[in-house]
Amino acid sequence: MVFTLETTDSSSKARAGILITDHGSIHTPIFMPVGTAATVKGVHQKELKEVVNPDVILGNTYHLYLRPGTSILEQAGGLHRFMNWDRPILTDSGGYQVYSLSANRKIKEEGVKFKSHIDGSYHFFTPENAISIQRKIGADIIMAFDECTPYPCDYEYAKKSMYRTHRWLERCIEQDQKEPPLYGYSQTLFPIVQGSVFKDLREQSAEFIAKQNAPANAIGGLSVGEPAEEMYAMTDVVCDVLPLDKPRYLMGVGTPINLLENIALGVDMFDCVMPTRNARNGMLFTAEGIINIKNKKWETDFSPIDPTGYCFADLEYSKAYVRHLFTVNEMLGKQICTLHNLSFYLWLVREARKHILAGDFASWKSKMVSQLNHRL
Repeated sequence: MVFTLETTDSSSKARAGILITDHGSIHTPIFMPVGTAATVKGVHQKELKEVVNPDVILGNTYHLYLRPGTSILEQAGGLHRFMNWDRPILTDSGGYQVYSLSANRKIKEEGVKFKSHIDGSYHFFTPENAISIQRKIGADIIMAFDECTPYPCDYEYAKKSMYRTHRWLERCIEQDQKEPPLYGYSQTLFPIVQGSVFKDLREQSAEFIAKQNAPANAIGGLSVGEPAEEMYAMTDVVCDVLPLDKPRYLMGVGTPINLLENIALGVDMFDCVMPTRNARNGMLFTAEGIINIKNKKWETDFSPIDPTGYCFADLEYSKAYVRHLFTVNEMLGKQICTLHNLSFYLWLVREARKHILAGDFASWKSKMVSQLNHRL
């Protein structure tokens, strides 16, 4: 993987760059649609490629390990072939599930014992087998196995957890060097900064991560319930420590406003379930604000979903029609909203990139942020 930093905005820390993988280039800043179980929910790969057109998508190690399982993925020749996707893929290590499945897991120094949310069977994840599983999945970018702390979290626990994440990273790096990729293309390991919402821990973790000299770095443990201001403060602290010439990936973030604010702080890559999950509940993100398409006010609104036309669906269907689809619980409604939201998110980060390259990102961002929060 090769990263070229093209420019940095003069009025903020926003950056534009190009990250080259064996499955293609990623133009940053970028948003990565989440395809947890080898699918971005409700979207054909053809639509994903031709309509949404993301440079890279996400898969989830924990979910793919449980179903379909690494044996099937290996027989298929890896996740790219299994799901018929020829662009870059990033896989999360399963570390987030340490946080999200807190009632069904036990953390030890060796690793984490999970109880499957599907059938109650027990599984043991270690830094070593998190790398081995990701070898079999075959994503272009793989993540270190970390512990994502909850919010709120006391200082001593956050500190203990951060040190464990650092020790686990050393084991991940060792395994990554020991075990070659399986499918004839390279995989790049991203380490993850932790430290909850404590400035000194975040600085310490970022320094430790920077010293590993990995090709790129990630920021984890945010967007887990903390106020947005704390997220921005921690991102700012970490981006000031991480090397300038390497991509920064902020995991699990966020709303359109979160994306723009964090781009301004120097983040290059994002992923979040929000555009797809909220779409399935009838929430549409637009440049003018947020629409809840289930509201009665749209019942007789025959205007297009979004006249800007981020995707074909925006102009081909009316608000009244999409509201009707939700009223009668037709799956097409969820699909239309998913296509719109993903297309809007990709438009937003690409527009941000254009303004960074043009040198007027800061003024464009403040105008956008004031619009995005409106409830329409």
